[in-house]
Amino acid sequence: MKVGLEKLKNYKGIAVKALLDSRATGLFTNTKFTKEKEFKLERLKNPLLVQNIDGMINVEEAITY
Repeated sequence: MKVGLEKLKNYKGIAVKALLDSRATGLFTNTKFTKEKEFKLERLKNPLLVQNIDGMINVEEAITY
C-alpha cells in the first residue's frame, strides 16, 4: 500500500510502499530507512522489547528510537 510520510520540522513529504499491521500497537519504521530519508530520531529512555506471536522475546533487537 502506498502511504505518505511527512517530516514535522519542514513538512517535507515522501511517498513510500508500506506493509501495515492492523494488530500493531504503534507505528514503526526501519532505523536504516529512517536515517537514509533524514527523519529525526529520538532515543527512547527505556527500549521496547519485541515479542513474537508465540510470546517469546525476539532475538534481533529492541526498539530504541
